[in-house]
Amino acid sequence: MKFGITFFPAVGPEDLSADKYFDDALELAVYADQRGFYHVKTVEHYFFPYGGYSPDPVPFLSAVAARTRSIRIATGAVIPAFSHPIQLAGRLAVLDNLSHGRLDVGFGRAFLPGEFAAFGVSLDESRARFDEGVRTVERLWAEENVVVDGAFHRFGPVTLLPRPFQRPGPRVYVATATSPASAEQAGFLGRGLQAVPAIAGPDGFAEILAAYRRGWVAGGRPQGTEDVQISLGAFIADDRDEALTLGRRDEQLYSDKIAEATRAWSTERSADYPGYENLANVGALLHFDKRLGDDHILAGTVEDVRVQLSRLGAAYGTDITVSLTIHSGNLPIEVAKRTLDFVADKIAPEFAH
Repeated sequence: MKFGITFFPAVGPEDLSADKYFDDALELAVYADQRGFYHVKTVEHYFFPYGGYSPDPVPFLSAVAARTRSIRIATGAVIPAFSHPIQLAGRLAVLDNLSHGRLDVGFGRAFLPGEFAAFGVSLDESRARFDEGVRTVERLWAEENVVVDGAFHRFGPVTLLPRPFQRPGPRVYVATATSPASAEQAGFLGRGLQAVPAIAGPDGFAEILAAYRRGWVAGGRPQGTEDVQISLGAFIADDRDEALTLGRRDEQLYSDKIAEATRAWSTERSADYPGYENLANVGALLHFDKRLGDDHILAGTVEDVRVQLSRLGAAYGTDITVSLTIHSGNLPIEVAKRTLDFVADKIAPEFAH
C-alpha cells in the first residue's frame, strides 16, 4: 500500500484567498516529498468553490516539480472535453520534462453540468470526447507526424514538441466518480483507475472496482496487477475526539460545496450519465459518520486509522495507492502536516510491502 496526497480545494474568496491556498499547498507538497510520500495530485474544476481554485493542474504541479525531487506528480484529473488535444498534450509534455519523468496523468470526463454549459459542450458528447481526446493525446506523445480525423478534431500531420520525458508517454489513469463502464474500459486498455469511494458509496464503488478488474483481465493482464488509486479524507490526532471534530468540520464544508456544484442534476439528464440525477442530493447524503463507518474517511487516532486501512486492504487489495485529501483550505496547514507525520512515521511503514 502506497500513500500520496491529493489537493481538492473547497473554498472561495470569502473563505481563503487564492494566494494563501496555493502557498499552503506548495508547502505541504514539499513537506510530503521530504517525508517520502508517493505522489501529489490535484484536480481540474471551474467556477464553483468545489474545486474551482484548480482550473488547470499544470501550473500548480509545475511549481511542485520545481520544488521537489522524488515525489511523483499527478493530475486527478485533466478534462479532454474542455481542451484541444494538441494544447493538452503539449502542456503535459512540458510538465513531464520539468519533473524529469515524474508525471502520471489522470484523465476525467467531468460531471458538473455547469462546467459543460460554460464551455458550450454537450453532456451527451462526454464519453465520445473523452475517448477521442485521450487517444489523441497518447498518440501525440508516442508518435510523429500524427494525423487525426476524428468527430471533434481534425489536424495533421503534427509532431508534438517537446517530446515527453517518459516514452512513449506518462502513465495514464482514468478518473471516475460513479461510472462502472468507464472503469471497465480503463481496465481493458491497461490504464490505471482513480476513484473517490465516498462519492460512489460502498456498493457503487464495489461495482466500479469489480468492473475495472473485469476489464483488466479481459484485456489480457494477470489478475492482481491492477493499478488503483483511491482518494480519502484524512484527519489524525492523538486525541480521537479532536480528530473527529476536525474531520466533521472539514467534511461538512466540503459537502456544502459539492451540493452547490451538483444541484443542476436535479433538472439535467444525459444518456452519457445514467443515474447522475442522484448526485443532485449528494451533499445531503455525505454524512461524516456514515463515511467514517464505511472507511471512506480516515479519522481518529493512529490505531483507529491502522484498523481502517487494514479493512480497506482486505476489501480492495493491498496494492492500492491511498491518496490522502489533506487540505481543502478550511483547516490550518498545521493540521495537515500533523496527519502527514502520523502517516509517515507510524502508519506507512506497517503497510509497506
